[in-house]
Amino acid sequence: MPLDMYAGIYVRDYPTAKAWYALLLGSEPSYVATPTEAVWELAEYRSIFIEQNAEHAGHSIVSLFVDDFDIRVAQISARGLKPTERLTYRNGVRKALYHDPDGNEIGFGGAPLATS
Repeated sequence: MPLDMYAGIYVRDYPTAKAWYALLLGSEPSYVATPTEAVWELAEYRSIFIEQNAEHAGHSIVSLFVDDFDIRVAQISARGLKPTERLTYRNGVRKALYHDPDGNEIGFGGAPLATS
């Protein structure tokens, strides 16, 4: 049985956040669920959504591990968003952190670089 995953992120200003996440994720939302909620399908059964809720905005942490880490970070940079922090863990795993206008953290992780 497939497992559906929806990661929710509360934001203060829906139009501003929707534009920011379109830059981060490289597309407009897959669908708009309500006038203050938008959903991006990242892969089959895996989605991220934003919802306007000022009281809870700014407290989310979402991490995505991707096969195309370097390409994805370069594409996001080309769209005008730079990571707020880049990390390399002792095991070589790399991570690029982005913070939306409310302070929510979205991290993209990637496998260690191949060594010869």
